[in-house]
Amino acid sequence: MALRAGFVGCGNITDTHARAAREAGLGIAAFLGREAKRAEAMAGRFGGRAFARIEEFLDHRPMDLVVIGSPSGLHAEQGVAAAERGLHVLVEKPIDVATSRGEALVAAAEKAGVKLGVLFQDRLKPGLVRLRDFLRGGGLGRVLLVSARVKWHRPPDYYSTSRWRGTRALDGGAALVNQGIHTADLLLWLLGPVTRVQALTATQLHSIEGEDVALALLRFASGAVGTLEATTAAFPGYPRRVEISGTEGTVVVEGDEVVAADLRTKASDLVSAADGDASGASTAAVADATPHRRVFEDFARAIAQGGAPACDGREGLRSLALVEAIYAAAAEAERGTP
Repeated sequence: MALRAGFVGCGNITDTHARAAREAGLGIAAFLGREAKRAEAMAGRFGGRAFARIEEFLDHRPMDLVVIGSPSGLHAEQGVAAAERGLHVLVEKPIDVATSRGEALVAAAEKAGVKLGVLFQDRLKPGLVRLRDFLRGGGLGRVLLVSARVKWHRPPDYYSTSRWRGTRALDGGAALVNQGIHTADLLLWLLGPVTRVQALTATQLHSIEGEDVALALLRFASGAVGTLEATTAAFPGYPRRVEISGTEGTVVVEGDEVVAADLRTKASDLVSAADGDASGASTAAVADATPHRRVFEDFARAIAQGGAPACDGREGLRSLALVEAIYAAAAEAERGTP
């Protein structure tokens, strides 16, 4: 019998989650929304029951897992409640806006014996999986330098029409913790842990509590150094770009694809290889799968077969910890602390 998913939150991301879950073969059990009409609209579109109270939603059966797409500052609290009722939890990034709360969610899932995953879909994009394998196999030699740029644009009403975006309590900040965290996770997944951070943040364009510009200097445990830029103030907005240089050449990612691999001596299929799954298969069905569908398929496999999902709770904490370190370094710089 197919796993049945319930969804917390009824905004745009939950629409994406529900479509991806259905494409992955999961059943739709229920929706929980702060506004009853939005939950009812979601249930009318995808099926399942609509709820306005979390207790009633979590008690609904049959339901096997809960997908959390609410404001970021509610993720851990709602995830803990689901785990304590024996439900698996798949949470939209970030795992929360505070690592202490994220750690509480990890602990609750482990105590309950349920799976916990975080939606970082980069980890299942075929081109990026090939790039990670290439780097781990020494394809770039010793990595020296990385430059990551997330130069996006959000109009004023992106924040002004939302009760939570750009707030410290529910968004945890803004451009870095919301938009830039995917790339923070990608850097950690590709290159390993960061040991030192220097940073600046600013609110240059939008009327929000959080930052719309963040700049960080990073030193990785491997010895590589790098930069991370994240902004929602760069009109008209550009695809994410990550450049990684090593002793054997340079690889460039634009958006979600490797667009250049300039190497000293080795041939590479990083640019030309057809998309396939994480194991290298290349079929039309897999190539057409959306990144979110791949996350749901991966999470369902973890539940059915055991093992960890592509990004489990402990992995999901790493990018949040890096974001918190960047914010702390920026605050120190603002105070003039060396």
